[in-house]
Amino acid sequence: MDLKDLRLKIDEVDNQMIALFQQRLDICRDIAEVKLQAGRPVQDLERERQKIEALREKAVNDFNEEGVVELFNQVMSISRKLQYQIMAERGTVGAIPFEMLPTIPKKKARVVYQGIEGAYSQAAMFQFFGEDVRNYNVKTWDDAMKAVCGGMADYAVLPLENSIAGQVGDVYDLLMHYDNYIVGETYLKVQHVLMGLPGTKEDEIKRIYSHPQGLMQCSEYLNTHSGVERFSTDNTATSARKVVEEQDTTYAAIASEQAAKNYGLEILNRDVMDNPENYTRFIIVSSKKIYSEEAKKVSICFECSHEVGSLYRLMSHFIYNNLNMTKIESRPVPGKAWEYRFFVDIDGNLSSAEVKNALRGILEEAIYFKILGNY
Repeated sequence: MDLKDLRLKIDEVDNQMIALFQQRLDICRDIAEVKLQAGRPVQDLERERQKIEALREKAVNDFNEEGVVELFNQVMSISRKLQYQIMAERGTVGAIPFEMLPTIPKKKARVVYQGIEGAYSQAAMFQFFGEDVRNYNVKTWDDAMKAVCGGMADYAVLPLENSIAGQVGDVYDLLMHYDNYIVGETYLKVQHVLMGLPGTKEDEIKRIYSHPQGLMQCSEYLNTHSGVERFSTDNTATSARKVVEEQDTTYAAIASEQAAKNYGLEILNRDVMDNPENYTRFIIVSSKKIYSEEAKKVSICFECSHEVGSLYRLMSHFIYNNLNMTKIESRPVPGKAWEYRFFVDIDGNLSSAEVKNALRGILEEAIYFKILGNY
């Protein structure tokens, strides 16, 4: 037989498979009806394991065996998605516990940020809320989350990731620790400059202060000044204040131009950054589960079982509902060695059927699941 004849035979088999597949889905619809009446969950892991093992034994060789397992894992995954869809259409799944508002309320809001005056967090706050916003600062990100959770502030502004340095892991962890939710975000351009006391000469500097990321983002400049000591501070603005406190013209700081103005420091060099296209993504968190009608990004977190394909099966809910995943990060689960939770951003709004269906499927199948916000 030539290739054309063989392809015709493949087409015949494919047509039979499609007919049988559609027949199977019709039966799954009936199963969904039975589960609805009995109040049973969609996923039955033990039944699926037994079914897969029985099908595996029918394969004629090792290659086919793995193919059968992969094929029927997909078939079962599609069957579950159909059942979730039917349950959603009947209104038998719980509503997503977030309230949709026309806009996120900013008027008269009290906002907290980490750091001191001149910190990039303060600049991000002004960028999002305007410079007339009521605000105060705290020492740590944890303090900011506590303030929101405890009702002492309506919102907190926190850095989540930098375009060069990557994720701010501690903030990801705080999103899990506190019952706070993302309601907005803003991208701030980071523009580090070198500053010192009036009269400081750049070639006489012996010590430079900055936040660890500030030092890292100016590493090329610092490497050309190998004799200069580097000291880390908890904030770039803190480094500027440190130079003022020390009153030593051989000390300098790497921070924002605003910090230089706030502390009366002289800018010694504006060209110290490795990459001028440096942005930090800041999130706005609230203790309220709210989102706006115009929200376009959903952030979630989940943990999956240590089984082959478990992450893919959860992610397949995005594919099946035609949702675009824009970001995925992982963080170690505290107290569990070599276990991880995943942080994912997708395009969409919590009011859409596609998002609801995808999130419902992940909720049912993940070990742990949390909606971090829609903004």
